Amino acid sequence: MEDLHSNGKPPLTVREDPGNMSRQQAEIHPRRRVAAVSAPALSASRLTLPGVMDAEGRVDESRLRMHIFKNGGVSPSERGLAWRFLFGMYPCSSTALERSLLQEQLLVRYQVMKRRWQQFLPSAVRMQLNGTDAELLAAVRYFDQREAQTQQQDQDQSEEVKDRLAFLELQAQILFERITFDLEELREATRIIDKDVPRTNRDLSYYQDEGLGNLLVLRDILITYAAFHPEVSYAQGMNDLCSRFLEVLDSEVDTFWSFSSYMEKFSRDFMADGLHRKIELEAALLKELDPPLYAHLVKDNMESFTFCHRWLLLGFQREFEHSDALRLFEILSCDHLELISQQVDRARYQERLDQKHYTEDRSESPRQTFNTDFTFELFICAAILLDNRECLLRCQDDVQLIQFTSSLQGKLDLNSTLEKAESHFYNYCKRCAWDYMNRHCRENSSKPEDFFYQLRSLFVL
Repeated sequence: MEDLHSNGKPPLTVREDPGNMSRQQAEIHPRRRVAAVSAPALSASRLTLPGVMDAEGRVDESRLRMHIFKNGGVSPSERGLAWRFLFGMYPCSSTALERSLLQEQLLVRYQVMKRRWQQFLPSAVRMQLNGTDAELLAAVRYFDQREAQTQQQDQDQSEEVKDRLAFLELQAQILFERITFDLEELREATRIIDKDVPRTNRDLSYYQDEGLGNLLVLRDILITYAAFHPEVSYAQGMNDLCSRFLEVLDSEVDTFWSFSSYMEKFSRDFMADGLHRKIELEAALLKELDPPLYAHLVKDNMESFTFCHRWLLLGFQREFEHSDALRLFEILSCDHLELISQQVDRARYQERLDQKHYTEDRSESPRQTFNTDFTFELFICAAILLDNRECLLRCQDDVQLIQFTSSLQGKLDLNSTLEKAESHFYNYCKRCAWDYMNRHCRENSSKPEDFFYQLRSLFVL
């Protein structure tokens, strides 16, 4: 990437839709079917992203994340495979041969897990319908047809494959035999899931025609997750998040494992303490970027910033046009800015330890230049707030703030928002660097160019 800092400007990520596809082209899909149970053919597929995958199928994770960030996502044709690596279903170090064996193992484990909760709570095997929702009735029919086809395909497998799967099933049964369920908790989770799944955005092309059956696939994934993750269970909003995985991966098994891997990192966001922490960080960042706007929003019971709740919880899913929301989700999930900012901060601290000025006192704790808790999604949120500064200054209570956030649904421009968020991120880092250098130079008279070289490496990728 060209060094854009010589003229004082922040770097800009490539903004064109990956693959030079227009939004209209990206939204054209063949007639929808119910998602496959598993997608074994993808285990041997190759990513054509330059320098990302070697001859045996191993993926360079840092290059994959860098590519996603620099190019504003991946092309729709490669998104499904890229997400399987990005979200941890496929280990980046795995070869194509290893992934084909892993695919069978993940399939059997999921089937055993699903069968266990169905045996434990048989009343939840089928969604309870009152007959007033014709689309849900059709969804059940399409889902049942897929189940019958899957059973027939299983029967048609060779004896060698059946024997291998039987061995994997025995392993899975041993692995999960000691898992116990809380009947009331699982019943309550299922009740909430059955309320939320029908509210999933059915206007998406993925849920059109026979794709309606994907609502029931989504339901089974969520119940299986809740059953085997009781510490998290199910919370409202997970249906929209999981739906995003199901749409892109188009596989029940692959969606479950990718969603589960994602939740290992972000499940706290669906709990009260995690959400409160994220909102506190957003308030702290806005205070750094625009103290007057922050001061306005914290007055008269507006201090909670709860109007940003849905944005941060669901990754701005409803604020951008749908294909752009998918791109933003993978950009945020690549964690590129967060990872390299931490690397630069560690390098800076190591440099300080190596200087003679600090050899006499190694007990001093490191001074953090950047607040690495300020993740890029917080800068996206801040960019939206600052871009609507005048409107927010006119808001006088929480009701008006909620009305403001509702007015933005589907209306934000992703390219513009990304550029502004990166600009705010760069300026924040630059200001922190100056603060550090002013203090650092007073202490040991080192040259500021040493640290600014590291700061520039944050953006020259």
